[in-house]
Amino acid sequence: MIEVLLLYLIIPKRLNFLQMSRYSTYGEQRFRQQFEKKFDFMSFNIELTANFFGSRKAIAFDPSYISKSGKKTPYMGRFWSGCAGVVKKGLELSGIAAIDIDLHQCLHLEAVQTVPVKTLGVVCMTLIQWYAQILCDRVKELQKISSIVVADAYFSKKKFVDKLLNVGFTLVSKLRDDANLMYKSAEAHTGKKGAPRKYAGKINLKELDLSYFTQFSYTEKIDAFSAIVYSKALKRDILLVVERFTCAEKVIQRLIFSTDIIANPIEVLDYYHCRFQIEFCYRDAKQATGLTHCQARSINKLSFHFNASLTAVNIAKAVHWSCPKTKEKPFSIANAKTLCHNAFMLNRFIELFGIKPNTIKNHQYIKELLYYGTIAA
Repeated sequence: MIEVLLLYLIIPKRLNFLQMSRYSTYGEQRFRQQFEKKFDFMSFNIELTANFFGSRKAIAFDPSYISKSGKKTPYMGRFWSGCAGVVKKGLELSGIAAIDIDLHQCLHLEAVQTVPVKTLGVVCMTLIQWYAQILCDRVKELQKISSIVVADAYFSKKKFVDKLLNVGFTLVSKLRDDANLMYKSAEAHTGKKGAPRKYAGKINLKELDLSYFTQFSYTEKIDAFSAIVYSKALKRDILLVVERFTCAEKVIQRLIFSTDIIANPIEVLDYYHCRFQIEFCYRDAKQATGLTHCQARSINKLSFHFNASLTAVNIAKAVHWSCPKTKEKPFSIANAKTLCHNAFMLNRFIELFGIKPNTIKNHQYIKELLYYGTIAA
């Protein structure tokens, strides 16, 4: 595993079994056999979060489209591509990550290949139920980190919310701009026939009733309003936090909610704003550690590759945070990749030519070659 994860950070070109054999002392067949075996990436990555993350943590969940051609790859289907903005043929992985709210950093935990809608239809299961089941199956491991799940607006659906709440999770997500919401009525029982009314009318999101909402400033540029309201789509009370800010002379409004109605509204915004960190994990893995490069046609090999690629990014971040000189600097996966490749090549030259790298004369040359091509932060 050490050899495999290092290769993901060393190899500058396409990451496949043949390339791994070229940069390693092991043969191509050995890597093919290794990738068929299972490895507990979840436990491995949870240990990393324990070493670097603070107390305010959340679980981020988000699918990512993986381009793939061919007809023999398992679970090929049509999935939404956020970059293209359309549904495309390929693969999708459902990624689970841990987010540190104070550090604004994300570490991958586990990626599960998504089953296409046609295949799920055979077992009478919808895609949103599949997503929820992934989290529910790992509830014991995930709740060691946090019981708060952060997801984007797509997951603000009743079937997803209900399933998560049944196993002890709290969801922080975003509602549609046209969400049907009701004010909660504070009307007391009058003693007359019938129960007092539960709701005091539909919420006009353009003109909020400040007798129900509490206004506060989240930042200098963002004003927010919070209230406990009833969601008709979710069929439950939620804590709604409406944030407003101006961008390009246009007022932007977002409806953030938490299923925990006694949560702190400021923390609800903190948690949701950090959700996007999981996208940076996907970006770094696609650009540097070959997330989309695997040419295998086995479910086990694909799963191993996806998780190894994202875990390699975790290791690069862990090394970056562990070094006092680089800890305060912004993390760059391009720099980490260049450094690893340079160190590998330099060590190879030293071994072949019998160079003594620790002499005073060679010390400056070694350092110069090691940082050759890195970006000055």
